Amino acid sequence: METVNAFLGNVIYAVLAMMALWGAFCVIVVWRRVSQSRFRSEEEQEGFLDTLDEHLASGDFEAATAMCDEDDRAMSQLALLAVTNRDLGYRKIRTLITDRFQRDVLSDLEYRLSWVYTVIKAAPMVGLLGTVMGMMGAFRNLSSGQKVDPIGLASDISFALITTACGLAIAIPLVLSTAYITVKIRKLEDLVGVGMTRLLETIKALLIQAPIEK
Repeated sequence: METVNAFLGNVIYAVLAMMALWGAFCVIVVWRRVSQSRFRSEEEQEGFLDTLDEHLASGDFEAATAMCDEDDRAMSQLALLAVTNRDLGYRKIRTLITDRFQRDVLSDLEYRLSWVYTVIKAAPMVGLLGTVMGMMGAFRNLSSGQKVDPIGLASDISFALITTACGLAIAIPLVLSTAYITVKIRKLEDLVGVGMTRLLETIKALLIQAPIEK
């Protein structure tokens, strides 16, 4: 029985460790992707769009395409999509870049965050399972009818408390991290939204000046 309990205890510790690593990995990935997808400030984004407007106004679409292609940020890639598909017309371009932003940027971030939320919910539950197992072991020791082994009793109670603490220690930092990342994602949405509005106005003016025959 003690061997089985020791094995189950090691399994719970291993599961908690893997959950902690996976949660931390997903948080780091989301944080990096958000940082790589947005301009550091609205002024920096406005500077990018000013340069893009100059290329488009002069009809230098190759320079505009090259400028966007060299930049991996979300706004730059959406601009690249709009410029390369400018013959589709204003409405189709608007739908295209909006769908692309939702699917390729926001959906990917939400997918990663969903795993973090899963770890936040599951880690305390796994810790609680360890708590129950530890208390079961302690009560079994007390009810055995034999002389109580204080070392074994203390070990069972210690295991119960440690697993609870581990579950909470995993969940609490992840809750704070996801709250911070959610704010960053909202800022990304707002910044890209402002940029998309200006980009679409530029594309609309461009199409009015040089309409494309369908």
